[in-house]
Amino acid sequence: MIYLDHAATALWRPSGVEETMMLAYHSVGNPGRGGHEPSMLAAKYLLRSRQLLARYIGAESPEEIVFTQNATMALNIAVHGTLREGDHVITSMAEHNSVLRPLYLAQKQKNVSLSFLPLDDKGRIRLDLLETLLRKNTRAVVITHASNVTGNVTDLSEVCAFTRRHGLLLIVDASQSAGSIPVNVRENGVDILCFTGHKSLLGPQGTGGMYVRKGTEVEPLFAGGTGMDSFSREMPAAMPERLEAGTPNVSGIAGLGAAVLYHENYDDAKRHHAEMAREKNFILRVIDIPGIRLYGDYAAEDARRVPIVSLNIAGVDSTELSSLLYEEGGVCVRAGAHCAPLVHTSFGTVKQGMVRFSFSAENSEQDVNSAAQLLRTLAQSLRA
Repeated sequence: MIYLDHAATALWRPSGVEETMMLAYHSVGNPGRGGHEPSMLAAKYLLRSRQLLARYIGAESPEEIVFTQNATMALNIAVHGTLREGDHVITSMAEHNSVLRPLYLAQKQKNVSLSFLPLDDKGRIRLDLLETLLRKNTRAVVITHASNVTGNVTDLSEVCAFTRRHGLLLIVDASQSAGSIPVNVRENGVDILCFTGHKSLLGPQGTGGMYVRKGTEVEPLFAGGTGMDSFSREMPAAMPERLEAGTPNVSGIAGLGAAVLYHENYDDAKRHHAEMAREKNFILRVIDIPGIRLYGDYAAEDARRVPIVSLNIAGVDSTELSSLLYEEGGVCVRAGAHCAPLVHTSFGTVKQGMVRFSFSAENSEQDVNSAAQLLRTLAQSLRA
């Protein structure tokens, strides 16, 4: 098997992740729900992971880190917890449904109006049009840091300059970037950053969270027990407990902390360079295949990309090609819409979809070469 679907879920994880999860699984109680050792140990695991994540993304304090089940949950909390009746939001055509559907729901429930930054012919977000979309009731910019389809990276410094200039919230979907390229929330002026554990952070599935800048008001999406202020009818005012109702996934969060520690101890720049080397080698080997079309800015410098290559062969359905890649050579890729419908509207691939190859530093050069050769062989036979 050749696994090239890391943009969906990383297959490889550091050994420390499993070891830490198992230690927590067999030793922890419910954090904040007792003064005994198992409860206190659970609280320590949560605090340690908050500290590691805060340091990793440049947050001011661990209290700014909220744990969720995944980035989708974090984005729902961010959108529904900050938008008010009649607000206006600027977003982009590059967004995943984890951004779009919460916004559409806010549109329906709170009469929120939406404006979309278009994409250019390389799938890059037209940030130069930000000022043209500004309205008197604009409240926030909600935008992806890296596209899960094209691999293009958004220049957050440019977006931040705009949001600061007009006093807007900046909410960022870092699902594809966290763990692959640097994300510094204070340098980039991010108010809320949503991330998931199971992609480039190399953590377990079912883990994720959000950074909420101190002073940013977010209404809870869920209510329940927190282990504090039990006689209050409302969620506590203190963060992060305000946004964390119920028993957390302590063993998973402990594993996420171990994954972040791995990133701290490993040169992330070196890792990203290895990922991008796999991408570049793949492109060189497939770019001249008759009928091929690549979607994304593959001339961009490494810092402006994550290791994703989406493509099509003219006249070939993406699902058919993806299935053949696995059946004929065990190459695992993703086909279809990738939960990013507006990207396909922009490129005219609504019916065809796209085939996405996404790489990891753990992929060998042989993995890349074999996948590229099989793609060439299949393209030739399918177009014959």
